[in-house]
Amino acid sequence: MVKKSALFRLHIIVFLWGFTAILGKLITANAQILTFYRMLFAALFLFIFIRFFKKESIKISKKLFIQLSLIGGFMAFHWLCFFYAIKVSNVSIALSCLSLSTLFASILEPIIFKRKIDISEVVMGVVIVICMGLIFKTEFQYKEGIFYGILTALFGTVFSVFNGKIFGKTSSGNIIFYEIFSGFLILTAFFLLTGQIFQLNEISTHDLTLVIILASVFTAFPMLESVNLMKYISPFTLILTVNLEPVYGIILAFFIFGESEQMSPIFYGASLIMISAIIVNGVLKSRKNTAAKKLQD
Repeated sequence: MVKKSALFRLHIIVFLWGFTAILGKLITANAQILTFYRMLFAALFLFIFIRFFKKESIKISKKLFIQLSLIGGFMAFHWLCFFYAIKVSNVSIALSCLSLSTLFASILEPIIFKRKIDISEVVMGVVIVICMGLIFKTEFQYKEGIFYGILTALFGTVFSVFNGKIFGKTSSGNIIFYEIFSGFLILTAFFLLTGQIFQLNEISTHDLTLVIILASVFTAFPMLESVNLMKYISPFTLILTVNLEPVYGIILAFFIFGESEQMSPIFYGASLIMISAIIVNGVLKSRKNTAAKKLQD
């Protein structure tokens, strides 16, 4: 019962993550302002939860803070590119490009963790590249959105891979808090250095309300909940289920926004093949790891 409950909660989290793209389109503020306020309020909510509800310390070493700040910078760029991709194209394009994260991970992980390249990951990467090529060819009018969608996947992969290196050095809550908070500081520095700080006032009450909902319900809560669920489910199950985020988001966008989200049959076919390839690869790797453990026992 506990595992079933955990799986249900996990799907709720992935559904919430899929809805962030919907909110990104509903919020009329530009990508920079949207990301700035998302990181500000998410950091604030996380700080209140960690210090006053869990009553945990947020004290970390200077070295770790610098490391988390660098990772937080990649998180900020990841969100910036994601929302910009939505603004210049649509939700479906931005979400479909997230599948490239698996391709980038297959290249970066062996380098960072010093392991051998997995042939199955290379094959899957080739499949994803072919599918993205088909999408680019048939949806060329969204070329700018595809470009920023690819950057979204790249920055998101770098953020995730380096997060794996930092895991265990402090609590998961502290890691998430400092990454988001440092991302907010980096964006603040950007607005100050470019003289655009006063543009932050150019956000409507309606947009600000949606950003607060985005930062709390769709950012801080699912991030903390995903960490809690690791007690009951395997990392493989988490990763496999998270791959459903584009599916939820594209379906939701189609029903909410209608015509502006209608894509060609080739787009949906290519997206389905990419997502299926990622899931199949995950299942095969899980079986391979299970077989390896049995041989060791």
